[in-house]
Amino acid sequence: MSGHASNTPCELCASRKYSLFSDLSEQQVCTISDHKNLISHRKGQILYYEGTNPLGIFCINSGVVKVYKTASNGKEQILHLAQKGDFLGYSALLGEENYSNSAMIVEDAKICFIPKEAFLNTLFNNTPFFKRITKALSHELGVMEEKLTDATQKSIRERLAFTILQLANSYGVDGGENQKIDLILSREEIAGIVGTATESVIRLLSEFKKDNLIELDGKKIIVKDKRGLARLSDFYA
Repeated sequence: MSGHASNTPCELCASRKYSLFSDLSEQQVCTISDHKNLISHRKGQILYYEGTNPLGIFCINSGVVKVYKTASNGKEQILHLAQKGDFLGYSALLGEENYSNSAMIVEDAKICFIPKEAFLNTLFNNTPFFKRITKALSHELGVMEEKLTDATQKSIRERLAFTILQLANSYGVDGGENQKIDLILSREEIAGIVGTATESVIRLLSEFKKDNLIELDGKKIIVKDKRGLARLSDFYA
């Protein structure tokens, strides 16, 4: 169940420094703040559905949201996981198109909804902000192209190893030599990120555990050998 939360002013928002709003002028921040609504969402709630019309954008204050597409057989392909500071829905809004994907709350979240007019007025009256949005859209396109390439050229084992590394970098909590991924994802959701069957993920996670690359704590994954996963994923950085 969603509910309105205390509308923290944008200038006082701790997540603002992670967002594309970080460099707005005080006046522009106040304009956004005056028009936005901060809403609390529970895990499992839908933020928006594929095919519906965007009326504004979403800025994540806290929590995690999965952005995904659903195939005709009902299987989900998770495009990415969004967290604090991330914008959602702005590409559809700018393209004057319906949403090309859906978004669901993965971890209880507080999310600001910013109406279309307030967002576009800020965008078109601030050249640096316009450039940042353009750069963000270009980056998203590049990431999608890379995922498409990986899907056709990398094995499921390589893609799963890389996914675990990405999750560890974004949601990892250090614990000495080990790093726990502090985010609960179902095996189906991990399969949706990797782009494979749930059964394959379950089997490979067991193999990774046997090879001492990871440890499993319920649904949470503990990374024990980052270098081993990097070698396995064919990722060098």
